This record gives sequence, structure tokens and C-alpha cells, in this order.
Amino acid sequence: MYDQPRPRTVPTATTFDEMLERVRYEGAYPTRERAEEVVGRVLAALGRQVVGDERVDLARCLPVEAALTLTAQIPDTGQLTGWGFVKDLAARTGGAPAAARWDVGAVLAVVARLAGPELVARILRRLPPGYALLFGQAELLQAHPEHRPAEPPHHQP
Repeated sequence: MYDQPRPRTVPTATTFDEMLERVRYEGAYPTRERAEEVVGRVLAALGRQVVGDERVDLARCLPVEAALTLTAQIPDTGQLTGWGFVKDLAARTGGAPAAARWDVGAVLAVVARLAGPELVARILRRLPPGYALLFGQAELLQAHPEHRPAEPPHHQP
């Protein structure tokens, strides 16, 4: 008997219900409805920040309902820093910044897993500083010549 080629297995797309359950778990939300509310708010806010090909590619990675929430937003003309993003979300929802930060982290951790590391890296390159931590990643800063530590003085013997 000879080996027959096996069909390539394509990862099954995550459903919206599965996404909500993941966010519910990440954020320790008591109900699916609460998780859905948080997902809607955070994705709407993200949709105001992410533009271009990254926006299109991110929408493709999300369940249809989540993608529609993301893409229904008109991008803001000025991008917010990561902390500005959290404060803006808190102001729009009438909540505390700490609660908004929690919500953002719960949703974007799931979004990052759905998008994958390459797309998340592209998104982070296009956004102002402060978003990496929101996506559950380390914030890596590139050294600029003006920010390098001073060389220690050389002492002659």
C-alpha cells in the first residue's frame, strides 16, 4: 500500500460565541452578555485607531460579528497612544481607567491570538507607543542615538 496525500487541515475559524467565551474567561466576566458588551466597546475603539491593510487583515481574522464592529468605525484623524486609548475608552463608557484597561487587556489578548504574531507586529508598528502591553506583549523600544546611555569616562593609568 502506498501513502496517499493527506488533505491539508485548515484551522477552523473561531466563532463569535467562542471568542466571547475566551474573552469571558480572560476578563473573568460573570456572563456572556457582559463579555459581549466589552468586546463591542473595545473593538469599536480599536476600529477608530487601526487603519490600512492592517485593519483589513485584522477584520479577516475575526469572527464576522467582531469584524463588523471593528470596521463600522470611522478611523480617527489623530491616533492615540496606548494610555490615551484606554482613557478615551473610559471616557466614552463612563467607567474608570483601571476598568477600561482591564477590558482592553481581556479583549486584545484574544484578538492577538486570533490575529497571530506577524499581524500583531504589523499593527503595533503602525500604532503610537503603548499598545504592545495592551495586546499582552512586551513593549520593545528602539534605542535612538540621543537616548543612549553616556559612555563611562576612560581613565588613563
